[in-house]
Amino acid sequence: MLSRIRSAPPGPDTRLRSRSRPGLPVGLRSRAVALLVMLLCATTAVAMPARAVEMEGIRFDDAARVGGKELQLNGTGLRAGFLTKGYVAALYLQEKARNATVVLGTPGAKRLQLRMLREAEPPAFARAIRKGIRDNHSETQVRGLAARLTQFERTLGEVGNAHKGDVINLDFSPQTGTVVAINGTPRGRPIPGEDFYQAVLRVFLGDSPVDQDVKRGLLGG
Repeated sequence: MLSRIRSAPPGPDTRLRSRSRPGLPVGLRSRAVALLVMLLCATTAVAMPARAVEMEGIRFDDAARVGGKELQLNGTGLRAGFLTKGYVAALYLQEKARNATVVLGTPGAKRLQLRMLREAEPPAFARAIRKGIRDNHSETQVRGLAARLTQFERTLGEVGNAHKGDVINLDFSPQTGTVVAINGTPRGRPIPGEDFYQAVLRVFLGDSPVDQDVKRGLLGG
């Protein structure tokens, strides 16, 4: 009898115990899995590229760099007439703002970008800027900007016609002033004075903007 007991095969409970391996309790194991998933998600979020905003089929980067400063996309707006679409504008700032007075009163680097949706001749664009400046400034202020506005118009004339798909950047940094760049290539000489750049911005963000919808879009509306 003793020999039969010793030679008997292990029962089900014995086999289960011999096959099981030590591990975390179920509750701790679940928490460990959840933590691992969170870490993986966080790593994925960091690795994702910066998102972009799209308008009229045009993608705008979420950030830009001007004068060594990192700028954020503040908003975009479409300039359109009754039958035609002229351009999509984008405003980049160091800190996002929803109020035009704050944008115009905050010093530092900025970018106003125009993505052309049709061809435009320099005289027409220059006339629109000049009219916008007159509509948003006093006569005394306009006289103070006159020489630099002429320089700005001369730069536009050197550029020639803007074509559909062209990218026009109007960049400002305290070190260089206002720089006009077409498709990434700077044109003309920098225009000094932050007041001049603010005057150009008022064409789009002033009390009498060129287009209320553009103003609302640039302010993130």
